[in-house]
Amino acid sequence: MKNPNSNRAIKLLLASTAISPFLLFTPAMAQNAPSAATEETVIVTARRREEALKDVPLAVSSFSSAKLEATGAPDITVLQQVTPNATIQVARGTNSTLIAFIRGVGQQDPLWGFEPGVGLYIDDVYVSRPQGAVLDIFDIQRIEVLRGPQGSLYGRNTIGGAVKYVTRRLGAEATGRARVSVGSYDQLDFVASGSVPLSDVLRVGGAIADYNRDGFGRNITTNAGHYDKDVQAFRLSAELAPRENLFFRLAYDKVTDDSNAKHGHREAAGLGLTTGAVVLPNVYDTDAGIGSTNHVENQGLSLSGELNVNDFLTIKYIGAHREGKSNTLIDFDTNQAVGLDVPARYDDEQNSHEFQALFTAEKWSGVVGLYTLDARASGAFDTIVGLLNLTIATSGTVDTKSTAIYGDFSFELTDNLSLSLGGRLTKDRRGGTVYRQNFTGLRSPLFGNPAAVPGLLRSNYSNTREFNEFTPRASLSYKINPDITAYVAYSEGFKSGGFDMRGDAVLTPLTVNGYNPEFVKSYEAGLKGSLFNGHANFAAAIFRADYEGQQITRQEPTVFGSIASFVDNAGSSEIQGFELEGGVNFNREFGATFGLGYTDAHFNSFITKNAAGVVTDLSSTAVFQNTPKWNGNFALNYNHAMGDMGSVAATLSASYRSKFSMFEFVNPSIDQNSNITLVDAGVSWTTSEGHLKVSLSGRNLTDERYKIGGYLFAGATFGNVVNSFYGPPRTFTGSLQVKF
Repeated sequence: MKNPNSNRAIKLLLASTAISPFLLFTPAMAQNAPSAATEETVIVTARRREEALKDVPLAVSSFSSAKLEATGAPDITVLQQVTPNATIQVARGTNSTLIAFIRGVGQQDPLWGFEPGVGLYIDDVYVSRPQGAVLDIFDIQRIEVLRGPQGSLYGRNTIGGAVKYVTRRLGAEATGRARVSVGSYDQLDFVASGSVPLSDVLRVGGAIADYNRDGFGRNITTNAGHYDKDVQAFRLSAELAPRENLFFRLAYDKVTDDSNAKHGHREAAGLGLTTGAVVLPNVYDTDAGIGSTNHVENQGLSLSGELNVNDFLTIKYIGAHREGKSNTLIDFDTNQAVGLDVPARYDDEQNSHEFQALFTAEKWSGVVGLYTLDARASGAFDTIVGLLNLTIATSGTVDTKSTAIYGDFSFELTDNLSLSLGGRLTKDRRGGTVYRQNFTGLRSPLFGNPAAVPGLLRSNYSNTREFNEFTPRASLSYKINPDITAYVAYSEGFKSGGFDMRGDAVLTPLTVNGYNPEFVKSYEAGLKGSLFNGHANFAAAIFRADYEGQQITRQEPTVFGSIASFVDNAGSSEIQGFELEGGVNFNREFGATFGLGYTDAHFNSFITKNAAGVVTDLSSTAVFQNTPKWNGNFALNYNHAMGDMGSVAATLSASYRSKFSMFEFVNPSIDQNSNITLVDAGVSWTTSEGHLKVSLSGRNLTDERYKIGGYLFAGATFGNVVNSFYGPPRTFTGSLQVKF
């Protein structure tokens, strides 16, 4: 059934776009505010080639490192505060696993085998797993956020959009920078980076970061910090340019996260084995008895090369190996008793190769490419149900082999009218192996209990599926005048099917067949450009997406302590909305940025089957998870030069998100039931030579309490698991940075 508010929403979108040139200005320009006489061109690589942001016919936000650091942004989750219609957050029960939704499309479940719906790229290398992907902001040039399906240029699993993490290239002269930061909750961070030319053609560089902070709360059982931070990261790179037209880069990065396990806050009193468990007054506290051991590693090695054959042709290569592992604990019952405890481990690795040919002619340009990915994701976990002295052991592996060819070309049909066409042909082969068995005893042999007595074998199978898909893209853009461009665009994306690693062949026999792909078809119209001699830029877009076969993961408790797992290809849904971004420089010192997003998403059908085989359409009660209807941001920026005394910069910003549901069905116990407004501020002083910088920043200045995730297994058998995870409280950070 159609949403009765659809027509009204479409009218609102059209009206908002029509007035946007007079109200809104793009934030990319205000990152590095130009003077009154000049306009700075922001360059992005959203279409795999360098272009001015204002000329790209799709919705893109670009953020420089300086802008992100101005208010003490700790990691890339800050993007959800400055990007319209984006949820980019730490996954429930983790410290460094990423979940991302753009325009209502994403994937919350980080279990191996499930694919994200928003692609993450580090220097154009696709990161296939979300573990360890909450990247800290250091030694970067910029971050780009591409909204909407990017199936033609970025391929599989970018059906919601893509996040591109772009690091700095090394300079021609020796440079160095070091920063130390201290702050709330015993924060102590150290970041250093530098580069040096070894010859006229060879440069080497590196960066190292150490982040430490006590917990926002405590585990009252173990007295360990809860929501603490203990992360180390480093990056090394070497750049070789043996000829003027030839460039190579070799880079290695590694992140280690030893922060304590995150168990969540109990939102309801315990039942069954956890009778007597209470709701703790501090939302950052927990009473978990399983412990706090947690270790995550993520590392990668990449090699890229670029040959400028002539003014017409450039050839590129990007090859990479990435791998990661995690060992963690989740105490779902958040109690000293063993109600529902889950020790888990994850392992993944991937190898990718990409060849590109870029063409630049007088009236057209484009790129063609070949991409291959060979990846393996595996893991194991125990579901320990203490009340029944039962452990359900689960382990498995998913192998993915993906090959794609793609092309994307832009043609100048007239001086003002341009056409862009692209497409990608992808072939995915996914093989899954799933093992699941009951054991009598607390923990199975998979996690150090060889004395556990084996019981019912629930799953033990292997299967393989192949998916082939062509995803096209087309856009038409028209320059209304030299400063303003309008565009319309159509794009498609698909995310492969696969196998449920929790699949129980006893309760759901059809799980051995796996689940099917999901598809998004997106329609977008936009207007972007600049006004007032470059003092103000704006971007506005309206969009509609048809979402088919949406993969929704569910786990439901059953009798005798079992948990039935489902992956529903739920049916069809419609998503529509608008986005406005802006920035204006009032003078050389004072400017503002602004963003606004609206998403209206609803299911047309939501077909599901429970463990008893009963088929139901739940579309009348289902909602989109992690998708607030409204979101926005506003910031004031001030920069004042004081001659020999240096310069002062200040930023005051606020972000807003309306209430939203954690899952596809409303549950007041764990949903974010109220609107969220976060206020951040930062001020800094820099010497006239730029060698010394002192800054102070404050985040969540109003000390807002808001939820970012949750678990729900209500009932006595599992100890009444109703848990929430919360965003950071008010924090202050002071930093001293030295450049040399």
